Amino acid sequence: MDYKRLIIRGISYSQTQSGAYALLLEHEETSVKLPVVIGNFEAQSISLGLEKDINPPRPLTHDLFTQFVKNTGFNIDSVIIYQIKDGVFFSNINFKNPLSDEELILDARTSDAVAMAVRFDAPIFTTSDVLNEAGILLELDETPKVGDEEVISDEVSDFNDLSGISSEELDQLLADAVREEDYDTALRLQEEIKRRNKKIE
Repeated sequence: MDYKRLIIRGISYSQTQSGAYALLLEHEETSVKLPVVIGNFEAQSISLGLEKDINPPRPLTHDLFTQFVKNTGFNIDSVIIYQIKDGVFFSNINFKNPLSDEELILDARTSDAVAMAVRFDAPIFTTSDVLNEAGILLELDETPKVGDEEVISDEVSDFNDLSGISSEELDQLLADAVREEDYDTALRLQEEIKRRNKKIE
């Protein structure tokens, strides 16, 4: 399968889900963004994994598992985000033992898979289907940062029913959500836009 490599663009605080964050992944070639909603612990763990010179006083769960994997002689070869279903991303962690060429594939939550990938400097891939289903095509002015306090308008953050919103308004709300770095809202808006476009076809 022709996998698409992703890079981590950043992590931003979710404006619509309390205690949640949006992990923003980007396809290297097309700059399509893939927002993944993750929890506070996973956001912290990924951030610490990216900062190689910061070591917590006691090992986090992902650090402990990293040591276990290394002690068995395995490395993480890659992470594959292979499916999105009902807004949930599904991922595999691909392990490989360089001495025996033994391979192992484990199902994992995407947040855990990425937290492990950054500790092994392993590449993260996805499929064209996932990018087409959940990717955001808008360009960003700057990389999101953890703890961003910007608040998106009430019109975007408080909606539950999108049926009364016109297609033009949806496009504007999507642009606003991406500008405000509210990627979980942007994903919901884009899903609604794609649903309407399928009806037209």
